[in-house]
Amino acid sequence: MPIARAVSTQIAELQTKVIAVLGTLDTKGAEHAFVTEQIRARGHQTLLIDVGTLVEPSVRPDISRQEVAGSAGIDLQAVLTKKDRGAAVTAMVTAAPTLIAQLASSGKIHGIISLGGGGGTAIGTAAMRALPIGFPKLMVSTLASGNTAPYLGVKDIVMFPSIVDIAGLNRISRLLLSRAAGAICGMVEAAPPTAAEKPVIVASQFGNTTPCIDAARKILESGGFEVIVFAAVGTGGRTLESLIESGMVAGVLDITTTEWADELVGGVLSAGPNRLEAAAHCGVPAVVSTGCLDMVNFGPPETVPEKFKGRKFYQHNPQVTLMRTTQEENRELGRILAEKLNLSTGPVTLLLPLRGNSLISGPGGPFHDLEADEALFDSLRQHLRKDIPLIELDCAINEPPFAEACASRLLSLVQQIPANR
Repeated sequence: MPIARAVSTQIAELQTKVIAVLGTLDTKGAEHAFVTEQIRARGHQTLLIDVGTLVEPSVRPDISRQEVAGSAGIDLQAVLTKKDRGAAVTAMVTAAPTLIAQLASSGKIHGIISLGGGGGTAIGTAAMRALPIGFPKLMVSTLASGNTAPYLGVKDIVMFPSIVDIAGLNRISRLLLSRAAGAICGMVEAAPPTAAEKPVIVASQFGNTTPCIDAARKILESGGFEVIVFAAVGTGGRTLESLIESGMVAGVLDITTTEWADELVGGVLSAGPNRLEAAAHCGVPAVVSTGCLDMVNFGPPETVPEKFKGRKFYQHNPQVTLMRTTQEENRELGRILAEKLNLSTGPVTLLLPLRGNSLISGPGGPFHDLEADEALFDSLRQHLRKDIPLIELDCAINEPPFAEACASRLLSLVQQIPANR
């Protein structure tokens, strides 16, 4: 064989990937088989996985529905005997993530694609949410043009609108499914440019804490770290927590804990009740502060619930209305933050900006309220575990000394953890 052809063959072999094609092969077998053929025509291998629950699959899978259920210890026959479609779909929503995570972690698949309506989308995206960020995932769905948040969670799932229902092959579905197959092939073929890997620090930011994070980030980057900043808007906080849990993070600069104000009071940017737990449970070094706990987020003024009539508001922009937190709410926020930090198994430090938690709560600002701030700080002092360092600075959160203190403290905490832990 000529040298050029041999080299080309070796490159092709290295580039060949295995793509999982997961779906309900009883009702949508022909469509998944078509996508499988398109992927193979592009030089990749496939693993066809059946998660159907109604009748026998119309095409032969590589992994049966019984094997899928068994991976999670579920007796599928017992579930199917009940003749309850909702229970059957729920069983697959539980089992598929287990199987897919096992296949991915063992290197047996390099990407995943699924096609579905309501049930299929629930099963397919559940499986995809079990995969790490960066793993190629594509869901062709009839629901792609609606509210996809419940299906995506905090993962990088590509939602591909099916336009027509996934019910047979026709000139439109063939066109779109061919494009979807090409898209997942392109995703598994793409590799990020090689660069010197730096340890990662994740940080939380809001518009009202941006100056602090900008200054701290420059210090951390000059210290040899890559800083990834997340907007504290609910999904940002959940994604930050997920990344910490993945084991990719060396340190956490959680300056902007505002999502807890929304969780407690009922704003629109809550990150859920587990916010602030990932670093604590994983033992990742963390510096935490009280950024923007002076505010709760709502949409336009007319969307603010009637029960908050008479509260102090600030119109951040036409789409965002901020509401000042009260003394009572701040007292409870302090207790909650302390409770979360008290779970810490690794080094953590709490820093308090005594002259303001945001751009608008400092002296002369529209949310300036010393009594409310002091209620927050007093509660933290009272409830924080005594062995956790508490540093109080006589400045506002966005003043340079505060950013410098946060960054330098995190650098010292990270150095306490062995590189090969």
